Amino acid sequence: MSRDFPLATPHSGYHWDGSPGRFFEGWYYRLTLPATAQSQAQNQAQSFGFMYSIDDPAGNTPNTGGAVQILGADHRYVYRSFPNSKLFWANSTRLGLGHWQSKHLHLSPQLLERDRFAQDIPEGYQATARLNQGQIYDPLINAYHRWCYEIQPIYGWGSPQQPQRATAGWLSFLPIFDPGWQVLMAQGLATGWIEWYGQRYEFEQVPAYSEKNWGRSFPAKWFWINAIYFENHPNLTLTAAGALRKVLTATEAVGIIGIHYQDRFYSCDRNNAQLTWQVQPWGHWLLRGVSEQWIIELEGKTEDLGKYVRVPTEQGLQFHCRDTFDGNLKLKLRDRQGNILIEAQTDLAGLEVGGEPWQQEWIKG
Repeated sequence: MSRDFPLATPHSGYHWDGSPGRFFEGWYYRLTLPATAQSQAQNQAQSFGFMYSIDDPAGNTPNTGGAVQILGADHRYVYRSFPNSKLFWANSTRLGLGHWQSKHLHLSPQLLERDRFAQDIPEGYQATARLNQGQIYDPLINAYHRWCYEIQPIYGWGSPQQPQRATAGWLSFLPIFDPGWQVLMAQGLATGWIEWYGQRYEFEQVPAYSEKNWGRSFPAKWFWINAIYFENHPNLTLTAAGALRKVLTATEAVGIIGIHYQDRFYSCDRNNAQLTWQVQPWGHWLLRGVSEQWIIELEGKTEDLGKYVRVPTEQGLQFHCRDTFDGNLKLKLRDRQGNILIEAQTDLAGLEVGGEPWQQEWIKG
């Protein structure tokens, strides 16, 4: 039986309702290439993050338009704007979106067969739950970056035997929180290729991930941890985050930890657990979640400087987010009797902080 429908999460569709004014929606596709997975690349692990966004799609604002950002192998970063919002398309009922740089003479923006897209669309992208494909021109090197890979979903958000969950809980269906956030696919397997700075990466069934966000602006402050590859635990994936988000006219600190492992889902969030954290402005992430059933402890570290990427703000896309794909992460999951259920470590974790620059350690007790 196909898992396409059972694994589709709430909020997979495009959220814009046609209203004028400030609005953004962004999608994030990540994959990790372990050293052994590459057939035509350097023999070292690499990660890629593809970030697609649309701002003020109604038009007629200084921020109207879309963008592609790629944070790729060796932490190189590429940004390309797609200013014509009328050449963006997205599906309101399921995951599907794309943007073209220029108008095709005989086609309106839509999902195309892969070969036709590669042949007929000089610059653009298209992405679904099963596909991520694109090609963008990089004027700094006078060359194109291209990618095309298929995705086999393994986990959405929640137990694969049950209806998938809204990452931010049932209240995320109400327009009182800003922004919205949804993990679309906690883990999948990607097969395809990427051409990046003249290097071709070919891969088969490597770990993949996707998420999205939408609203009027990003949180004033947040952190994010994501790990989809643990060398001795091929079926393990983790996503955790904390943020200061808007609730009507107020703000609140919220956090979540979600672990998928061997067809089970372990979560700690505001509804079922107490979360605490100590997060430095950069370099060290420490989280603990305690529920009636289990205790989750996370520690992330990095010594590299990371890379800044753009995120939506009230003034459009700004460099308010700092990332690394080479973070060290230690994960421990215990039941309330102290028995260790999972203990794992990776050096290929995504670690992030964002928002207005913060200078002090963020402590939530």
